[in-house]
Amino acid sequence: MFLASFPSGAWQANCYLIALAEKAECVIVDPGQDAAAMVERLVAEHGLVPSAVLATHGHFDHVADAAAVADGYGIPVYIHPADRHLLADPAAGLDAGGAAMVRQLVGPAMAEPRDVREYPADVLSVAGLDVAVLPAPGHTAGSVLLSLTTIEHPGIDRIVFSGDVVFAGSVGRTDLPGGDQPTMLRSLREVVLALPERTALLPGHGPQTSLANERLHNPYLQPDFLRN
Repeated sequence: MFLASFPSGAWQANCYLIALAEKAECVIVDPGQDAAAMVERLVAEHGLVPSAVLATHGHFDHVADAAAVADGYGIPVYIHPADRHLLADPAAGLDAGGAAMVRQLVGPAMAEPRDVREYPADVLSVAGLDVAVLPAPGHTAGSVLLSLTTIEHPGIDRIVFSGDVVFAGSVGRTDLPGGDQPTMLRSLREVVLALPERTALLPGHGPQTSLANERLHNPYLQPDFLRN
């Protein structure tokens, strides 16, 4: 399996490229602010053929370059319908100060990609990969986990792109438009902690981790916090 990642943009959001092998079809997860140039470089260096862009949620630090990447390769962008509006209006719901900051970073508006599709209710099959789509709202209404079981790696049962739901040592904030703390707690209890212990978590920011590690050490996944 081929997997590459890099951080980009003002908030150093992680963008991922994954494929069954080099010189094969690939998917691009969360091409955020200023990600397009590095995506193009990695695609060329490894002989990849992009098949789709997958968004874990709609915040601009994860999708600002979705249109540039998808339209450039003539491929679709998949996103949960509850976050689709953020593709064209990254400042939606923000107060005046927050909206001004976002527009300063990405311009007055972002263009929606030409081909936008909703995730299927269960599994998306693309580039030879079966991607289970697990709704996990709370950070945004349309946040999802993207789970891959078509892997061959000792000690890992699946790879999950966790977006801004769970990180190494932390979880996503809920004080932005579309966020909701009780909903996030439910997603952590019922979606994140339901994953197999040998799950590799590839988050939207920061380093890779594992569910086993987070279950032990992440203060936000402990029973006392989740009962709040």
